[in-house]
Amino acid sequence: MTRQKPTTAICAVTTDDVYVRGTSLTTDLIGKLTFTEMTYFQVLGTMPTAAQAAVLDACLVTLMEHGLTPSVQAARLTYSSAPEAMQAAIAAGILGVGSVFVGTVEGCAALLRRMLDADDREGEARKIAEEHKAALRPLPGFGHPIHKPDDPRAPAIFKVAEENGIAADHVAALRSLSSAVDAVYGRHLTINATGAIAAALGDAGVPAEIMRGFAVLARCAGLVGHIHEEQHTPAMRAIWEAGEQAVRYEED
Repeated sequence: MTRQKPTTAICAVTTDDVYVRGTSLTTDLIGKLTFTEMTYFQVLGTMPTAAQAAVLDACLVTLMEHGLTPSVQAARLTYSSAPEAMQAAIAAGILGVGSVFVGTVEGCAALLRRMLDADDREGEARKIAEEHKAALRPLPGFGHPIHKPDDPRAPAIFKVAEENGIAADHVAALRSLSSAVDAVYGRHLTINATGAIAAALGDAGVPAEIMRGFAVLARCAGLVGHIHEEQHTPAMRAIWEAGEQAVRYEED
């Protein structure tokens, strides 16, 4: 059996140009595309419409910053330990973009895909809510420890998607899931930012399996800002001391 040689359709470099997905970087991309448009094009292989680019841009802006989160603290502490390697600090923070923080956009997108593939979307939404409640498992895209009763970022994202004519099946599915969640849990659980982003990006043509990558991209930019602040007004010592004071030592 002859093994087929691997190929790439993303980039080719010549002596006088760089071609990204068959398009000249120097002639057709530099100065012509925004960073957001280029990101969509490079990752997905198609040029985004103005509406798709607007929605992706809004999602990237939303994901960039949310305070002294675990990923930010990891980046700041690592930078303070190894200031000669900024990239290591950024990498440390990015490692925290997982299934609990930020990366939940991927988990929510998978649930929306499950609903859209079902014959009975309303019934599937209730089944999802019941499964997560019974397993005492966090529901990706719902709930927030600070933003109560509702996450203010979600309607802002929906507004951009609606104004650009992008909001469609994924947004509708998320709203159906939200109704089912409130009914099953017997209380209101807010649609959080990652839930809204999962729906908006889904309707903008972004597959569920790559959505966490856009979260990584946005958070990377946010971490650079925190590193820059750490360079000028260090917070590492205060974070370290707060941790020692909060976690009391007790013998077994």
